[in-house]
Amino acid sequence: MRARGPAPTRYNLIRSKRRLGRVERGTDLLRRKRQALVGELFRLARAAVDARAGVEKGAEAFYPALLRALAVHGGDGLEAAGWPPRDIEVEILTARTWGIGIAEIIDRSPILRSLPARGTAPALTGPAAAEAAGRLEVLIELLLDAASREMLIRRLGHALAHTSRQLNTLELRVAPELGEQIARTRRILEEREREEHARVKHLMRDRSTTRQRRPTPLAGLP
Repeated sequence: MRARGPAPTRYNLIRSKRRLGRVERGTDLLRRKRQALVGELFRLARAAVDARAGVEKGAEAFYPALLRALAVHGGDGLEAAGWPPRDIEVEILTARTWGIGIAEIIDRSPILRSLPARGTAPALTGPAAAEAAGRLEVLIELLLDAASREMLIRRLGHALAHTSRQLNTLELRVAPELGEQIARTRRILEEREREEHARVKHLMRDRSTTRQRRPTPLAGLP
């Protein structure tokens, strides 16, 4: 059965050693990258958990207020009170960390508004709709604050999983296979050297024996 891998030559042995060196350097780099990603995830985890808890509290406060406003004004009444819609502008800063593209919201247009800023008459709108609008604006603000952290943690998590798979592949498959190739090539080359040495010794011994057995010519004979 033919052995796997390149032919057992000195050139391939040198190539395998160089490739194993690159694999070891890549393994070290991936290990440091994984440690950095884990540290970054732990650093952001508490802030992300607090932001998510804030979103949950904001949602718990908004939905009862929305139900009360729907009970008073109905869906059509709330839609008319919310007209015209407005755009929320955000400024996003993009960067890269360990080759991972990230985005962070660094500025945005104001979310919370007063009753006059909403352009609705308090007497016609009523307290239920005003409370629902205020709770919704608070919830939107919390969601925008949590969005960049959530996206960053998600991308870091994907990058950490991908890095761990790459590291496991190099450590558990590529490096052992290269080590086995190097050991096999060395063993075959050493066996060839021993066989060559034994063959040279055998040839030298045969040549020495032939010289000793060669007949000596008699003196005086032509």
